[in-house]
Parts: sequence; structure tokens; C-alpha cells
Amino acid sequence: MLTLTAEIRNNKGKSVSRRLRMHNKCPGIVYGINKNSILLTLDHNSLFNLQKKSEFYNENILLLINNQEYIVKVHLIQRHSFKLKLLHIDFIYV
Repeated sequence: MLTLTAEIRNNKGKSVSRRLRMHNKCPGIVYGINKNSILLTLDHNSLFNLQKKSEFYNENILLLINNQEYIVKVHLIQRHSFKLKLLHIDFIYV
């Protein structure tokens, strides 16, 4: 099982996401039915390297957020149109 480390972010919006991307971070969210959504900040380089593996899209991922473990799957990834950058990632609870 692949493991990702993330931090909770409190602010949302276009300007906050742009500032995160300038500091080599990637905004994201975890959501699911009857569960609270969690806004995330992930390290772009580790996420980019991990998404090159085929297991990233097919298997469950262990997401560590403030020493709590969540089992999630990738739901949606937004990529830059011509740069090799990830803009946003959505996870769903398993």
C-alpha cells in the first residue's frame, strides 16, 4: 500500500491555492458520503513521483494527516495543460 503524508489547510480559494503552488505544494481534498471533507496540502514532488506508479490509481492509499491514518483512493487529478505539474487532487474515503 502506498503512503502519502499531508497537512490540513484551513483556507480555501484561488489565491490560497496559487500561494501553495508557488511554494511547491499541491492543494487537495478528501471527501466521502456521510463524512467530513478535509482540505489538504501535499508536497508536490513526492506526489508527482508517486503518481507515476500504476498502483497509485488502482489501489488504496494510506494517507497520514496529523498522525491519523485514512484509507483513500484517487478520484480526480487536475494537471497543468503543458507543464509537468499537478494542480489539484481529490481523494475519496474507502
